[in-house]
Amino acid sequence: MAGRSPARFLAPLALVVFALALVVVVTSTTKDDGGATGAEGTGQPARATATPTAEGGKKRKPKKTYTIKSGDTPSGIAVKVDVPLDRILELNPDLDPQTLTPGTKIKLR
Repeated sequence: MAGRSPARFLAPLALVVFALALVVVVTSTTKDDGGATGAEGTGQPARATATPTAEGGKKRKPKKTYTIKSGDTPSGIAVKVDVPLDRILELNPDLDPQTLTPGTKIKLR
């Protein structure tokens, strides 16, 4: 019987290398550490801060309403607009969390 081809061993080795590379890429993209440390050197991620003024130097007013989009949930909206869920439900007594219709406007303040 003739000697075995080296390609016969390289194919499984290439598959293992590819699997390891895929695991490294997936784990590095799913980490939520921000990649940078704070100025204090505490090892905590640096936080992005929103500026309270618009380009013209005027303060931005918080939105009064929110238009429901497909896939929105009341708790998701509360997180998105930074308004407590209880407050949203209080301001919108007719809001049924089970039947949110895209395009419906709800009060935020």
